[in-house]
Amino acid sequence: MVDSNLEAEVSSETYAKKLKELRELAKVGGGEKRIAAQHEKGKKTARERVEALIDEGTFQEINGMMLNRHTDFGLDKDKIAGDGMVAGFGKINGRRVCVYAQDFTVMGGSFGEVAGQKVARIQDLAMDAGVPIIALNDGGGARIQEGIFSLYAFGEVFYRNVQASGVIPQISVILGPCAGGAVYSPAITDFIVMTQDISYMFITGPEVIKAVTHEVVDAETLGGASAHSSMSGVAHFVGATEEETFAIVKKILEYIPDNNTCAPKQINTTDNPVRADKSLDTIVPADPNQTYNILDVINSVVDRDSFFEVHARFATNAVVGFARMNGESIGLVANQPASMAGVLDINASDKIARFVRFCDAFNIPLLAFTDCPGFMPGTMTEHNGIIRHGAKILYAFAEASVPKISVVTRKAYGGAYIVMGSKHLHADMVFAWPSAEIAVMGADGAVNILYGRELKTLSPEEAKVKRDGLTAEYKEKFSNPYKAAAAGYVDEVILPGETRQRVISALEMFRNKISTTPAKKHGNIPL
Repeated sequence: MVDSNLEAEVSSETYAKKLKELRELAKVGGGEKRIAAQHEKGKKTARERVEALIDEGTFQEINGMMLNRHTDFGLDKDKIAGDGMVAGFGKINGRRVCVYAQDFTVMGGSFGEVAGQKVARIQDLAMDAGVPIIALNDGGGARIQEGIFSLYAFGEVFYRNVQASGVIPQISVILGPCAGGAVYSPAITDFIVMTQDISYMFITGPEVIKAVTHEVVDAETLGGASAHSSMSGVAHFVGATEEETFAIVKKILEYIPDNNTCAPKQINTTDNPVRADKSLDTIVPADPNQTYNILDVINSVVDRDSFFEVHARFATNAVVGFARMNGESIGLVANQPASMAGVLDINASDKIARFVRFCDAFNIPLLAFTDCPGFMPGTMTEHNGIIRHGAKILYAFAEASVPKISVVTRKAYGGAYIVMGSKHLHADMVFAWPSAEIAVMGADGAVNILYGRELKTLSPEEAKVKRDGLTAEYKEKFSNPYKAAAAGYVDEVILPGETRQRVISALEMFRNKISTTPAKKHGNIPL
């Protein structure tokens, strides 16, 4: 009996020792030399990144010992447990999340069959559990040595990205190269966070571009964080360091729910819900040609220090982001008079429409501030599809079933007035400041169209006097919110200082809003 117990104890120790050795091997990935090389580039390893993002002691890895089954090009000679992908679940600030990270120390983080199986598995777990999923990307794209199997792997992940869209939040973090087919998974997700100087994304790299088009460009110029956050709009946020990048991810999670069946968590706030900021009463210049910064309005109305801008560097003529009103998370959309007079162009249209749809998908109420002279005119704009892109805002606001509140601060002209959350797209409450101008167009343009022929028959002196009088008459009639209020298209004209109190009251009123839509598979947004 003693011998039997002793044998069992020795056997148990042997098993434990072997498991510990296998776990240690998996932890070093491609080996100490490659880990050192990663550190020399100023980059963390996949496991270090997971540890930095996830609450200490909460990460539970899955499929950590999977091995690839391929033999071509020597793949059978150096099999590494996990095969370049770390996947599992844990908590961020106490909230459950799923996460996966590419390990650049294993074949440059290339994406093979095993990586695809592991990512697909964690995506399925995230959907089943109803929790956000975060992807940490740092790899060279599809593993060429595995051929069709690496493409299959990407396809399985893409399919699940689409199925998860609008069901659970998906956040992609770019911490190194993300090239070729690898870029499409982040592109489908809700938010992309890049890291300055170490991350880049592109379909085809500098060498391929040089060979095909003879254009010489470096990786940073082609697809670095600066390019994608300000020019292409691919990236929503940029972190100066990996630590700052992870802080951005954690901040995003503060404003969004776990899934589409629940609302974001409401927090306690010390900011008075009936606080009135008198400075707003004079923030809009009397001269309609003078500008002001809509961010000053936003920060005065929302809970103090709660505004978190999204896409801050891209299409700066529009502002979108999260904030809190009396502790409740909201999505905020606004025209920015301080940039291009707040006009709506192609990029601003895409930026607003996508953010509105995200908020609607995840039960986040919408607040819109309108000060827009219209859509950007010009042949270039028309030929690049401003009609199609502008229609996206209209579609997004009309489709949204969350509480929708709009505040017209100044110019609300033509189609731009309609698409920015107007009563005609079934906004729940529309307020207007006394400075609001709601009309088909500005007074000067209207006079040119309405009285152009008559003015041409007059002498220059007479035409000027006549024009000034007609312009003043048009302004008197339309350069105020009272015509719209009289028609019921504005629910109430309010003093700017009253905005916070009125918006919070409206949000409370519509918190349990119920809306119905016609039965359909899905609409056909003008992409």
